[in-house]
Amino acid sequence: MAEIQSSVEIKAPLEKVWGIVSDLDAEPKFWKGTKEVRNISKEGNVVTREVTIAFKDSKCLQTVTIYPKEKILAEFTKGVINGTKTIILTPKDGVIQLEAIWDMRLSGMMGMFTGMVKKHIQSGTEQALQSIKQEAEK
Repeated sequence: MAEIQSSVEIKAPLEKVWGIVSDLDAEPKFWKGTKEVRNISKEGNVVTREVTIAFKDSKCLQTVTIYPKEKILAEFTKGVINGTKTIILTPKDGVIQLEAIWDMRLSGMMGMFTGMVKKHIQSGTEQALQSIKQEAEK
């Protein structure tokens, strides 16, 4: 498994940052590796969805669990990516620390490209967090 971690401090209220990261339909606006999101079902705080990612326009199934104003856990359940992406919000000293943690690998024969793809995901994650920061600090 490849673990990717990135974080940013945002000078904005928790509610504003949460409003941005919990808008699951807006994910492609910030996460450039996510091309399209299609929600399949929602039950309580759990959303099942199909995500089209930039890697060969692959479709992945995700189960997303929302923990209000704390974290969002996206589990890749089917497709080219196996693993999780967790977004964590931690208020501290008047700022919000926004952290993204990936624990993933590519499935099947694509597994040999995990290291190469890891660099792209790291870069995309850093870019996404900066975009969210800019939006929240407006």
